[in-house]
Amino acid sequence: MDFLFDIGNVIVHVDFISSLKKLMPDGVDEPDNRLHRLLERKDEFEAGRISPEDYFPWAAETLGFTGELETFMEAWIDIFSPNEPMWNTIQELHRAKHRLILFSNINEPHIDFLQKQYPVFQCFTGGIFSYRTGHIKPEQEIYQLAIKQYELTPERTIYIDDLPANIEGGKKAGLICHQYHTDRHDEFLNWLNGIN
Repeated sequence: MDFLFDIGNVIVHVDFISSLKKLMPDGVDEPDNRLHRLLERKDEFEAGRISPEDYFPWAAETLGFTGELETFMEAWIDIFSPNEPMWNTIQELHRAKHRLILFSNINEPHIDFLQKQYPVFQCFTGGIFSYRTGHIKPEQEIYQLAIKQYELTPERTIYIDDLPANIEGGKKAGLICHQYHTDRHDEFLNWLNGIN
């Protein structure tokens, strides 16, 4: 069986807002509006439609951050923590010789950090990352790209994601889909046992 795994809030927990808030100076005006503007353009960035050279200086300025870009980048990547129950499941699936493929709306600094930091990512044979494709989930183009690149048979491919819109996109592509909740891992295992 082939598996497509989303990353954020599936393989790792993500706390993006808390990390970015630390970059904003005390007393900055309209902090929530600044975060909203940054996140509004994050999809474009993660689809590869805005270059890192353009996005990161703009993002720092939007938050009112005036420090070194290196400090900004440290906060940008310091948003992840392990989802250990899923790591155990991934390792079991890998040992059982299933093909595991990453399928994520993500930017280059985040995937580089994750693949270097966490050995669980060595269980995956490759991945489709939005910033390389020009598309983001739930756009159908990125699902079709994954199917074509990895020669997937949709009705024999399990897709795990935490976002309802992405799951709907997966269903349209004919994949076997499960909307994952990090606090309900047993629910995922029961569903998976019912599929096999």
